Amino acid sequence: MRVGIVGLGLIGGSFAKAYHESKDWEVYGMDSDKRILDLALLAEDLDGVLDETTISQCDLLLIALYPQAVIEYLEKNAPYISKDTVVIDCGGTKRKICEAGFQIAEKYGFTFIGGHPMAGRHYTGYKYSLANLYDGMAMVIIPKTCDDMNWLEHIKDLLKPARFGTVTVTTAENHDKMIAFTSQLAHVVSNAYIKSPTAREHHGYSAGSYKDLTRVAWLNEVMWTELFMENRDYLTEEIRFLREELKKYQNALEQQDFEKMRELLREGKERKVEVDGR
Repeated sequence: MRVGIVGLGLIGGSFAKAYHESKDWEVYGMDSDKRILDLALLAEDLDGVLDETTISQCDLLLIALYPQAVIEYLEKNAPYISKDTVVIDCGGTKRKICEAGFQIAEKYGFTFIGGHPMAGRHYTGYKYSLANLYDGMAMVIIPKTCDDMNWLEHIKDLLKPARFGTVTVTTAENHDKMIAFTSQLAHVVSNAYIKSPTAREHHGYSAGSYKDLTRVAWLNEVMWTELFMENRDYLTEEIRFLREELKKYQNALEQQDFEKMRELLREGKERKVEVDGR
């Protein structure tokens, strides 16, 4: 079996290392930065370079690029992709990618599936990629249609070297709605929170709560700007709801309303138990 990996950052690099460890797969890769590609070859995480010749030999093609770059790569390289190849992207938003990907795949006869591996690290880049990054984590996939369970088992088999814990099948619309809450809003809040003037004086006064809330404030602003803008409708809705909730807490404080504050805190605690357990 052969897998091609486009983009050797944290996500693509981790896929390369996981599939290389599998021993049942030959791994081909490419990156716009030749230094990264050379490093991956030197580390023997790749069996060869992914190009116009080797791409046609791949059973699976994983595209780990920013959303617009995924579309541009498909538009340029679709003529070289075999009709037997399954193509899965790894972008953080899905509606725009899937709309273009499904159209291109239909034109050239291969299978395209939107994908989003739910895993990451504080730092990005091939240097920080790990063969076990996806161990036990969730993989979200968005097919054009999903009416054949044999098809789903085939996709799970193709992804087996990454050792995902679960594979979730959904629509591009639902993915983007959910990710606005579970990921994008968290990054916005963290990034805004750290801008408080008090943050400069926090040393000696902070512990787990501060670390938890600020972990994702350190981010790739180029990538996240593209993701936020592509998902601006759902993300704006989540930010608006959060602002309305925060205003309730602010009002309770300004009005010295102890009962209201206890009610708000109790509601939040009970909702956490309801959705996640203790």
